[in-house]
Amino acid sequence: MLTAAYRIAPPVPEDGDPAELSLCGTLLVQAALAAARDGDDRTAAGLIDEAVEMAAPVEDGHDHHRTGFGPTAVELARVIVQTELGNAVHAVTWHEKVITRDGWRWLPVEHRAAYLIDAARAYLHADDPTSAGRVLMEVDRIAPAEIRHRPAGRHLLTQVARDPAAPTALVHHAATFGVG
Repeated sequence: MLTAAYRIAPPVPEDGDPAELSLCGTLLVQAALAAARDGDDRTAAGLIDEAVEMAAPVEDGHDHHRTGFGPTAVELARVIVQTELGNAVHAVTWHEKVITRDGWRWLPVEHRAAYLIDAARAYLHADDPTSAGRVLMEVDRIAPAEIRHRPAGRHLLTQVARDPAAPTALVHHAATFGVG
């Protein structure tokens, strides 16, 4: 991913075309997520910081090459990176700030729903199954297929529904889908 990203990257990000910055930035975000899954916090943080530079000229609300890339998308990725690295409390705090940004509403519904599944995972790891359940119910409201058919969504729904502190409505909801 990094080879492709750096091949696309303009020499000076501020002078780059928003479409090429979106492609490059998206690849940097994906590389950061891979680094975080591998436990490499320094590389993940550095790549997210590079993506922040790429995102500034792109601005939120543009969807070059259907990437959904922009400043808000990068900050959402930062939340996922923190979750992957085991910093769930920090991830939850950052999540609650990021979703209040104007750029949140510009993201495609599927992008928001997939991200919210990761945010629910952060809440669960932060020992807050009630908030995890609330977020999963929001996913079901905005993009039902993400929670009803996507394996990651169904798995997380099962985990939250099994928690003794899970909201009753969520437990019933999970039973309706045959999970929990």
